Amino acid sequence: MIVSPPLLARRWCASVSRTASAMRAVDIGVASVALFIGVAASVVLVPDSRGAWGAGLAVLMVATAAVDARRFIIPDELTAAALALGLAHAAVEDSEIWAQALAWSVLRGVVPALAFLGVRAGYRRWRGREGIGLGDVKLAGVAGVWLDWQTIPIAIEIAAVAALGAYLIMHFYFRRIVRPTTRLPFGLFLAPAIWIACILDTTLLLYPSAVSF
Repeated sequence: MIVSPPLLARRWCASVSRTASAMRAVDIGVASVALFIGVAASVVLVPDSRGAWGAGLAVLMVATAAVDARRFIIPDELTAAALALGLAHAAVEDSEIWAQALAWSVLRGVVPALAFLGVRAGYRRWRGREGIGLGDVKLAGVAGVWLDWQTIPIAIEIAAVAALGAYLIMHFYFRRIVRPTTRLPFGLFLAPAIWIACILDTTLLLYPSAVSF
């Protein structure tokens, strides 16, 4: 089904309205601080045009994390925007071979998305319930579109370690009982990890001598 721009805009506004109404003042404050840090760090660490692309990614990833944290869902509007921005970034940054750059970007997006989809199907077959949401599968595709092959697993590892740390904090510090059925919004951790890996990837390209031995 093809979604027209006016319908997409209405869906976007409705999603923003639902999220804002569900968020508390403290949540909005935390999201605002994270947004400021993400945009500022992108521009400062990557001073050329790639910093602006990183800032755009930061906005979308903070919004994705905030929505998933409150509603346990990753809106398709945010995923579509991140995918579109990532493909535009690939085409613009390699304008001389934009078709090849787009093809590689799409391929990198498909591979982790299929890997997550396989994990989702395997877990459902093994445990009889969902372990990974489709939103996380699509977000893995966003990671592939934005990141290089070597930084895709870095983003996933950052997200997994952060999620595990959140589980441990819930259990030991807040004394909450954590069960296998306890829900945890993985997008809350994967979305920022994508931005972190993107900035890491870009800064290593800009300053390769900083990591040479």
